Amino acid sequence: MTDHAELRLRCLVEETAREITDTDGRFRKRDLVTAVRAKLDHTHLGPQTQALALDRLAESEVTGFGDQRNPRRRGPGTLFHPDDILKLGNGIWVWMKDTTDADLVAWQRLSRRNRAYVDAADNEVQDYTDERLDAFRTTDGIVRLIDLEHHYFGWTQDNADRPGTSDHDRDPELDHRS
Repeated sequence: MTDHAELRLRCLVEETAREITDTDGRFRKRDLVTAVRAKLDHTHLGPQTQALALDRLAESEVTGFGDQRNPRRRGPGTLFHPDDILKLGNGIWVWMKDTTDADLVAWQRLSRRNRAYVDAADNEVQDYTDERLDAFRTTDGIVRLIDLEHHYFGWTQDNADRPGTSDHDRDPELDHRS
């Protein structure tokens, strides 16, 4: 897909998220999905953008299917159900009933790798939040993280690696303000 189609969809989602955000900076995922769906219904998407949106819908549905069929405890000592699916890595899935010993080894290795990755990511989150909570406790008058990051940790927009798009990346076709 083109970068333009990717940018257009990202901008549509970000713009919609900002529209439904309350005064405390919060919004619900379900509300965002509903609002994006409504906006997609009323926005003309070019063929490439529409193809990308359909690809993402298909990807989401397939991921949901795989997640639903992920083995889980079925009783004492077993995860087995013949219609569950083992994800072996590199996009290879196998029905649990057809799993071989080599598949079990691959699944086990992937599970251990994933656990290590999740543990490392969680350690980062714990360290970050511990440091910020300590700073909140020792800094009077600051109630929002953006202010704490600016004043206590010296954060600036210039040193940010911002996810999504920035204002200069906005697609004018989706920006209803222009």
